[in-house]
Amino acid sequence: MKEKFKIRGQLRTYMQWPLYLSALWIAANAVIGAVSAKAGIIMALFTLLYIGIAVWLYVYRRKRLLGGLVEFSAEYSWMQKNFLAELELPYGIADVDGRILWGNAALSEVLGEEKPLKATKKNLMTLFPEITREALKLKDGTAVLHTTRNDRNYQIRLKAVLMKASSENTAETEDMDSAEEMLVAVYLFDETEILTYKKMVDDQKMVAGLIYLDNYDEALESVEEVRRSLLTALIDRKITKYITNMNGIVKKLEKDKYFIAIKQSYIGELKENRFSILEEVKTVNIGNEMAVTLSIGLGMNGDSYYRNYEFARIAIDMALGRGGDQAVVKDGARIQFFGGKAPQVEKTTRVKARVKAHALRELMETKDRLLIMGHRLTDVDSFGAAVGIYRIATAMNKKANIIINEVTTSVRPMQERFIGNPDYPEDLFLTGAKAAELVDANTILVVVDVNRPSITDAPELLRMVKTIVVLDHHRQSSEIIDNAVLSYVEPYASSACEMVAEVLQYIADGIKIKSAEADALYAGIVIDTHNFTNQTGVRTFEAAAFLKRNGADVVRVRKLFRDDLEDYKAKAEAVREAEIFEGCFAISVCPSEGIGSPTVVGAQAANELLDIAGIKASIVMSHYNNTVFLSARSIDEVNVQVMMEKLGGGGHRTIAGAQLADVSIEEAKTRLKAVIKEMIEKGDVS
Repeated sequence: MKEKFKIRGQLRTYMQWPLYLSALWIAANAVIGAVSAKAGIIMALFTLLYIGIAVWLYVYRRKRLLGGLVEFSAEYSWMQKNFLAELELPYGIADVDGRILWGNAALSEVLGEEKPLKATKKNLMTLFPEITREALKLKDGTAVLHTTRNDRNYQIRLKAVLMKASSENTAETEDMDSAEEMLVAVYLFDETEILTYKKMVDDQKMVAGLIYLDNYDEALESVEEVRRSLLTALIDRKITKYITNMNGIVKKLEKDKYFIAIKQSYIGELKENRFSILEEVKTVNIGNEMAVTLSIGLGMNGDSYYRNYEFARIAIDMALGRGGDQAVVKDGARIQFFGGKAPQVEKTTRVKARVKAHALRELMETKDRLLIMGHRLTDVDSFGAAVGIYRIATAMNKKANIIINEVTTSVRPMQERFIGNPDYPEDLFLTGAKAAELVDANTILVVVDVNRPSITDAPELLRMVKTIVVLDHHRQSSEIIDNAVLSYVEPYASSACEMVAEVLQYIADGIKIKSAEADALYAGIVIDTHNFTNQTGVRTFEAAAFLKRNGADVVRVRKLFRDDLEDYKAKAEAVREAEIFEGCFAISVCPSEGIGSPTVVGAQAANELLDIAGIKASIVMSHYNNTVFLSARSIDEVNVQVMMEKLGGGGHRTIAGAQLADVSIEEAKTRLKAVIKEMIEKGDVS
């Protein structure tokens, strides 16, 4: 009968060595016999004895050897199995559907089982919610997940294990799709202590911060001179006490600027109380008519202390660019905002406008062509600001073009005054694609009325043009045009047209503004301020007076923006169907069918809803081009910019908007109400 087991490989060669040595014995015997016949005969007897023993060992003792090998293999296999079963590392085997086939004692202990796991109905996806069916596919052969169980943190590693069939079986099953089956090996690594130590290290990291007083000069001017030093001392004390309570350090850099350093472990506490120092400092009152507000910028998790300080500078610039009275935390690439309840204070000095105007002039002098771009779906403010920059360019003998991809009905009456006018070139207005063909090394791009690259009229130009200037009055968000060589963002300004009107007065002497241009700039201010009733300051009226002196006609502007009957009906319908949410939020939908610019009509309806008693904020939605446009307005009690930011938009404290693509009106309304509830819970509504 043919043996069931065969000796193969090195062991077979090892057992055949005595037979190979027999040939050596025979050769040695022949040599000795040639020297001495008697010695050869004696040697032959020993040679025959050796050959007999070698054959006997190879033929008859082999089965005993096989038995010993099987016994050793069994003991080794038992030791290996026992080692896996008692291994302190939780380990198990599951099928591709997640059903556990076997697990050692350590895995059983983690899962709360008294006995080692064998074939069971327990499933990895049930035991560990982090393990999904997608994760079990193991596209890369492995997967790493993290979970928490019994107050311990574990790293889960899944690894594919292929169960190969024997070569004989493979030959017999050549017609099968595969000769191997995949299982999943599961390893659990306890990372509780590692994470604890990592958290301890993170908690000890330094967080750099900057604190700026927003309205230091204005607050001092509102108090008697003899009491100004007391006001400063009280503010210093508030800030110092707040930081030293967290074992931090405070260093006063200037009269209204402070540098701080705290441990990262206190950041959670600061976020939880939403930077209470923002409200505490407002309570300092020794007769000053104006409450003091401050801005905070914190930088953390940089690769060096210097990097954290750079993060803090970026954060404080963003806080100031959003109107102040808030804290901005820059955690690597992540940015968080806190506060921003108080209305921003208008700066009565025009020093900054003059400095920015001169800087813009220097940049323009080095270039031959200007491209001027606003935001998508250009409105009157964006159009008027672009026309103002065009006038500056022509005064400096530079070729300039305004980029408008889509003309809305609100802008068309104003634009028609420039089209076909012999005072202006035929290519004054270009699409983004046409403008891209003109870009070269001597091109400067001026972006007006927007500081978010994603909603500019031609975002691709931001990557093509090296010299970019931004002039905007909207509060900055985490998404900004970060490659601008000159950025002039003033959130206290009523409109981009107001800012451009100021720049016009300082950039060069004797610039002559044509009546159509003055009307466009004046119209931008009128529309954005809702006829000078919203977001207006002293400089707003001064800019309007400057434009009036240069030919702006109030009556002509008013006639340009009278509503069509259908638009007026749509606006009235939006007001009539308004829903009062949480007692003080007016939410409505503006009809879009048959309306040329439903987004503009929606914004007008939002303004009308603010005239209703008890309404703190109004939000009107318009469905246009498969996108829901939200227009939000408030007077002073709600920061609608924060509200719209949570929906991916932005704007001013009292005027803001957002765009939600590929959603229905009902879905947009549900998301809006959730944001309002969240703001009420966090105390963001006065």
